[in-house]
Amino acid sequence: MSDILTHAIAALSDKLGDGFEGSAKFRIEGEGSIVVDESGVREGDDDTDVTMIASAETFQGIIEGDVNPTMAFMSGKLKIEGNMGMAMKLGAALS
Repeated sequence: MSDILTHAIAALSDKLGDGFEGSAKFRIEGEGSIVVDESGVREGDDDTDVTMIASAETFQGIIEGDVNPTMAFMSGKLKIEGNMGMAMKLGAALS
């Protein structure tokens, strides 16, 4: 597992605590994927309600609070496949 994924899993675990109602996957270009669901946060490529795709730089900015997920989506830096409502719910949980 890359350092970026390790850092991201720790940061998301801190922000989401006991897990997330629903399921989402972050696909970090060139690094791998992270799944967030009611079980917590882990590396994986499971089928989820929504998949969010971003560069490592954009993803890091989102989890550190320096990049607004909505603005990243609007500017094309964050791509969303699947349930848009679930993506918005996760975005609100990360804020």
